[in-house]
Amino acid sequence: MINILVVDDEESVRYLLARMLLMGGYKCTMAADAAEARKFIKDRNFELILCDITMQGESGIDFIRYVAAEYPDTATMMVTAVDDPEIAETALEIGSYGYMIKPFNANEIIINVRNSLRRRELEIADRNCRRNLEKKVEERTAELQKILEGTIYALTMTVEYRDPYTAGHQQRVSDLASAIAKEMGFSKDKIMGIRMAGMLHDIGKIAIPIEILNKPGRLSKTKFELIKKHSKVGYDILNSIKFPWPLSQIVLQHHERINGSGYPDGLSGKEILIEAKILGVADVVEAMASRRPYRRALGIDKALEEISINKGKLYDIKSANVCLKIFKDKEFEFKQDS
Repeated sequence: MINILVVDDEESVRYLLARMLLMGGYKCTMAADAAEARKFIKDRNFELILCDITMQGESGIDFIRYVAAEYPDTATMMVTAVDDPEIAETALEIGSYGYMIKPFNANEIIINVRNSLRRRELEIADRNCRRNLEKKVEERTAELQKILEGTIYALTMTVEYRDPYTAGHQQRVSDLASAIAKEMGFSKDKIMGIRMAGMLHDIGKIAIPIEILNKPGRLSKTKFELIKKHSKVGYDILNSIKFPWPLSQIVLQHHERINGSGYPDGLSGKEILIEAKILGVADVVEAMASRRPYRRALGIDKALEEISINKGKLYDIKSANVCLKIFKDKEFEFKQDS
């Protein structure tokens, strides 16, 4: 049976409404004011509340606001002697399904109650439908996210199998870059984009001959120019894939420097994406801290010194400062390969 709560400070009106509702086949509970009504709705489920406006203590308008916020599946309807268009409009705006003026008759009450209950059922069904749709979208998005991450991981491993000296490099750069982005207050989505870009930033090295990648000692100018092409090759590979982030541009720009001395396009300042600036800082720190075929590891202190000395010259100041902060204050450490 449908449960209806009647809230009115006039006893005669409460009992009149209760008789009308019982004749219509509804179960009725009566409350003399909003305070009593609040106690009832904590313990019982009501499909509909009929409420007066002018009562001792909390007004009917404020009580309806409370019900709309805390019990969205409970319909409300104002039954009052206050014939004021502005108050009526306010009541409807805050969620009341109707505004009936006293005096009233049984037929009018029952018709309005039925209409309110029908509207309530439709709105609950609509909310449930939207919740189910949102849940399915979230589940599908999570599935696609896993597929995307798996694809990116496979691309990452392609580079690392060819170049064992940089095994784990892209992952560590990704970890540091996303930690910097998080400390800078970026959104979760933007942090994820930076993480993915970090995982793929050296994908272009698959086009570099293996003997150059693994060559001990300093590279000749010609061979170094060939190495420098990896950011453009990475761009070409990724640009054909529709990612939800500008990964190809971030990868293309991760060796650009804010004074224009970087490559491949000599971009400077605001021409460089902030994601690429962050990735550039993370890449330098990890590369200097780790061993390479042509030199021993320089260590994290030397790497951070490089960032400190050249922030504002080669590296974005904010990205550099945050990088230094998370190593010093947050005790960030690179995960070592197992």
